[in-house]
Amino acid sequence: MSILIVDYNLSNLGSIRRSLEECGVSPVVSEDPGKLKTASRIVLPGVGSFTDGMANLWKMGWATALQEAVREDGIPLMGICLGMQLLAEEGDEGGTVGGLGLIPGEVRRFVPGDSSTRIPHIGWNEVWKASRNDLFEGIPDGSDFYFVHSYHFIPRHKEHILATTPYCGDFVSAIGMGNVFGVQFHPEKSGRPGFQILRNFLKL
Repeated sequence: MSILIVDYNLSNLGSIRRSLEECGVSPVVSEDPGKLKTASRIVLPGVGSFTDGMANLWKMGWATALQEAVREDGIPLMGICLGMQLLAEEGDEGGTVGGLGLIPGEVRRFVPGDSSTRIPHIGWNEVWKASRNDLFEGIPDGSDFYFVHSYHFIPRHKEHILATTPYCGDFVSAIGMGNVFGVQFHPEKSGRPGFQILRNFLKL
């Protein structure tokens, strides 16, 4: 199995690479979109802003290559944190910016319900499955995962929601459509449940 971790200069790649190695695979970290042709799984991590993320994906040639790899070649892809948000059609961080458009929806900043709600959302929080799905196989409902983010993905269609998390009401913390998946939390920082998410993705 060939696992490609997309390097577009906006990620902490070491931790996700080591986590995948502990899952029994040898991932390749690459800045070369041409490597997608030999990949059997794609991981799109990311930290930072939606605007910077999309700018780098376009500048480095990743955007079109990822769209083709997913839509035409059918390669499974998982976005993590900012990587999940970039799967959307658009985001409003720093102005409205188009995303990869791999899952219909938009990315918006959290709106606090009261003055006690802090943004960004940082730390451990529960994840509740919206329906039975293979990405969360073997993971108890309400398991804690680690989050760091100020924006969240709002899918256009409810059937793409895999899991939600209680914060600012409820937000979507995992999405999936066909061979494309996204998690807002950091599985590589989330202990046993996080590693199970990675193992489950490798089986899809």
